Amino acid sequence: MYRITVCDYFSSAHQLRGYKGKCENLHGHNWKIEIEVQGTELDNVGMLIDFKIIKELLKDSLAHLDHKMLNDIPPFDKINPSSELLAKYLFEKISVILPVSIRLSHVSVWESENSKATYLPQ
Repeated sequence: MYRITVCDYFSSAHQLRGYKGKCENLHGHNWKIEIEVQGTELDNVGMLIDFKIIKELLKDSLAHLDHKMLNDIPPFDKINPSSELLAKYLFEKISVILPVSIRLSHVSVWESENSKATYLPQ
């Protein structure tokens, strides 16, 4: 099994509905998103997939979130834009656009340099 990991960043605001504390108030993060893909077959160059391709897929998946209010973007207009739900949302969005031979292993969402949430499928 081969695995590669890429990261990208975006900035946005959000607030957590029903949360009792500071995060109920409007605030922002410079989010770091980490994705790991895996597969068993290498191409004729000896790569699972070009890092450039995975980086572009991730960047494209984050573009509509950058410099936005997450609470205004579906599905976060109905569910809380928590780090955990953002990780699951991105996992579901990215996993369907990967080449057939590549599987998304996990998505991690860092809301600060020492706090992250990770989504892995069951």
